Amino acid sequence: MALWGPAGLGPGSRRPLNEAVTAAEGREATAPAAAGAVLEDDEEDDGRGRGLLRWDGFSAWLHCVCVVGFDLELGQAVEVIYPQHSKLTDKEKTNICYLSFPDSNSGCLGDTQFCFRFRQSSGRRVSLHCLLDQFDKDLPVYLKKDPAYFYGYVYFRQVRDKTLKRGYFQKSLVLISKLPYIHFFHTVLKQIAPEYFEKSEPYLEAACNDVDRWPAPVPGKTLHLPIMGVVMKVRIPTCHDKPGTTQIVQLTQQADTNISVILPTVHEVDLFRCFCPVFLHSQMLWELVLLGEPLVVMAPSPSESSETVLALVNCISPLKYFSDFRPYFTIHDSEFKEYTTRTQAPPSVILGVTNPFFAKTLQHWPHIIRIGDLKPAGEIPKQVKVKKLKNLKTLDSKPGVYTSYKPYLNRDEEIIKQLQKGVQQKRPSEAQSVILRRYFLELTQSFIIPLERYVASLMPLQKSISPWKSPPQLRQFLPEEFMKTLEKTGPQLTSRIKGDWIGLYRCRLIESVYL
Repeated sequence: MALWGPAGLGPGSRRPLNEAVTAAEGREATAPAAAGAVLEDDEEDDGRGRGLLRWDGFSAWLHCVCVVGFDLELGQAVEVIYPQHSKLTDKEKTNICYLSFPDSNSGCLGDTQFCFRFRQSSGRRVSLHCLLDQFDKDLPVYLKKDPAYFYGYVYFRQVRDKTLKRGYFQKSLVLISKLPYIHFFHTVLKQIAPEYFEKSEPYLEAACNDVDRWPAPVPGKTLHLPIMGVVMKVRIPTCHDKPGTTQIVQLTQQADTNISVILPTVHEVDLFRCFCPVFLHSQMLWELVLLGEPLVVMAPSPSESSETVLALVNCISPLKYFSDFRPYFTIHDSEFKEYTTRTQAPPSVILGVTNPFFAKTLQHWPHIIRIGDLKPAGEIPKQVKVKKLKNLKTLDSKPGVYTSYKPYLNRDEEIIKQLQKGVQQKRPSEAQSVILRRYFLELTQSFIIPLERYVASLMPLQKSISPWKSPPQLRQFLPEEFMKTLEKTGPQLTSRIKGDWIGLYRCRLIESVYL
């Protein structure tokens, strides 16, 4: 697995367009790794002193950096992969090619940022990096790396250029990583992508060398990360942090005079902005995500689709969404047939799409969110309505939540009034997001606390544990016995929301236990 792969010796790999890796051909774009590995020549000088090999520091954060361009003859093509020893299979390169560009119907002029997630090719050799595995253990469960997937963080630029045959300059700078640090990597791209488009390869090589000198992503520590003259100050959460709280990175007058950017979070999206068109139905959407229901988000651009999908996945925090989710999904994706087939029920996955073709292809899916352009902070779009799926007939269907699902819980009118009041008072979107995130957290905790309490009762007593005895056995989880405990110690103790909580547990919990 190249994420922690052998060290390379040379600078970045650049291929002319006639040698580029195209989406159609998937030809090899990287030079073979140099044999052996050497220590950094300036290891003592750069302040790391960690005994790491060349590019180990880079690999702790990124798998590689790709530049994807458009050629009239070849189509979308990987022009650069850096560092040159980074390994991507033909299938992975093809996915990156198509996922790094918006669909042609999106009409994204100027600069656009979005995120995608794609499956790692089978057969890739998995290697372990003990030090970084230890860091992963200290992360909250929802931030742990998924060994089967890569994230792609995209900065796409499309501007008019009369000197080009196509009439447009189209190119994407893409960071490929195992880490789900959405806000962090988008911030990194904002710092380096505009300059890269002006200065090209030498600038990218310098930026990657800066990343290679970063300290390891240790949870709980305040990190100072220099990148091309800018110093970012971040803190990665730990599993010991209190859920729902953000450890604000504070400035100190003496030590932080060179800090340029302070990030209050590495992974969170603007929750309220994403839920704004549908916040009247946010509780229903929380139920659908909690139950692992198939869900598709139809949006006008990759930015809207990816942000909305990531907001949905984030709404059940501190639980991790263990089903698949694709912030941006195209008809060229290697899993397109698998996820759109009508020969079997839709899988448990959340898809973000922009191509109008999906309105017909995914018409059989049980839950579809169709949204318009997300409004800037301070503006609120017209609230979409819940509509029956049979109304989703045409490609130009109006925004709405198309589903026949009936929520188990009664809608919380109090949170709706609180958010509406915030809009009227022009409360900042960040403050609205804090309110909504706290609301979702209370819902999720009210759901899991009774489960934790019951599972704790199945654990053996400490006095029964002895080095001279056989390990005691856990008592069996009995769904009906658990249901009886809800009468006195159920969610009603921690949540004001009424409704069929027991039905919500039965809908998915019983199936999970028996499976």
